[in-house]
Amino acid sequence: MHDKTITEIAGALAAGTISSRELTQDLLGRIDRMDGQLNSFITVTAEQALSAADHADQQRANGQAGPLTGVPLAIKDIFCTQGVKTSCGSKMLDNFIAPYDATVVSKLRAAGTVSLGKTNMDEFAMGSSNENSFYGPVKNPWDLTAVPGGSSGGSAAAVAAGLVPAALGTDTGGSIRQPAAFCGITGLKPTYGRVSRYGMVAYASSLDQGGPMARSAADCGLLLNAIAGHDARDSTSVARVVPDYTEELDAPLAGLKIGLPREYFGGGLDPRVESAIRDAIKVFESLGASVREVSLPHTSYAIPAYYVIAPAEASSNLSRYDGVRFGHRCDNPSDLIDLYKRSRAEGFGDEVKRRILIGTHTLSEGFFDAYYKKAQQVRRLIRQDFLDAFEEVDVLMGPAAPTPAFDLGATKDPVSMYLQDIYTIAINLAGIPGISVPAGFSGKRPVGLQILGTHFAEARLLNVAHQFQQATDWHLRRPEIAEENA
Repeated sequence: MHDKTITEIAGALAAGTISSRELTQDLLGRIDRMDGQLNSFITVTAEQALSAADHADQQRANGQAGPLTGVPLAIKDIFCTQGVKTSCGSKMLDNFIAPYDATVVSKLRAAGTVSLGKTNMDEFAMGSSNENSFYGPVKNPWDLTAVPGGSSGGSAAAVAAGLVPAALGTDTGGSIRQPAAFCGITGLKPTYGRVSRYGMVAYASSLDQGGPMARSAADCGLLLNAIAGHDARDSTSVARVVPDYTEELDAPLAGLKIGLPREYFGGGLDPRVESAIRDAIKVFESLGASVREVSLPHTSYAIPAYYVIAPAEASSNLSRYDGVRFGHRCDNPSDLIDLYKRSRAEGFGDEVKRRILIGTHTLSEGFFDAYYKKAQQVRRLIRQDFLDAFEEVDVLMGPAAPTPAFDLGATKDPVSMYLQDIYTIAINLAGIPGISVPAGFSGKRPVGLQILGTHFAEARLLNVAHQFQQATDWHLRRPEIAEENA
């Protein structure tokens, strides 16, 4: 069952051909055999998973099962999980046991899902390769010499390798879509405010958004049904009716207007990636969609604006890690200032320190207007670019990343790493939804097609992605490591 979608697993559970306990035991065995090569999990919660599976089986026997009852998944280690370590991939929180569940975790628990554990990630979600984790880098299942993308690389790798059929990730500047592209799975970043951030440890509060990562658009729709909705505990959560995101999956695409941003097909785009994306566009044309070129004129300002806004918010959010209330504390501090300095110096990794320093500088007196305020003004222009484009077209399409997955250790320069997010960052600045779906390969490394919609257009994105997956088989391909351990 390791190669099945959530939809297929739910059908097997409903038919009684397998129990949730049997499925959970099988996947826990795969994790035990395979994750030593991948390093996709930080914490495996086998005992809790089996207990939850037994409860799900009992619910099904009592006729109380829902669409996700008994379905195993994994949670990115940035979501608080009561009684389980929530580390954010950092030494700073290596000893932190969350006293409560994040809202999305509570919702998934209520839906009857079975969490197998917490997945590895770039420290505090800061990175594009999953090499910044205190627990070591994650490997890409398609090529163990390649990165899986970040920061949700552990979730992406676990799904791609068949360790779990789905996982939760978070996306601040592309951290669901880029690893989904690198690992050949489907990843959805919802509209900002569509999914509660309560209990999701903050990196950049105006950009962070949780979302599903799975094998198919249909599976992402099922998961979004469970986690979307207003939460009074999250002031940024939107009070808006949640539709059934699976209801319109099979709607035809005849008449769909697709926009191709010219800025997404210029210099820096790997020719092999562009070829795969162009071929994917032809599939949509064969399904009745029309294609036209559009412009997002402020795209080149997205990375500079993001790397002012996000570090500024990170500087504020991460100030709570002071060695006093929770998290890492240095040994034998001489005074309070020494406690602060050494606890933070020892607890945070280099990339987190870099972003804190950048953020503190841009928020400091004399620089706030020149940097942070100006970046927010640019952000407004970027948002308007998208709104203008959606006056002309229904969806935008382009690559999720400029290259396929790069080699582990290949990108040493932080700026070069930041440029990996050129096609994803603007979406977070604008607050719109985006999805990455498998669309081909460059050698043996996957290529992802990114599909964007206007605010709260998740149902349309899932419909478009699903129709593409009905016409292609890229999302059905599995890495050799998954087949070898079948």
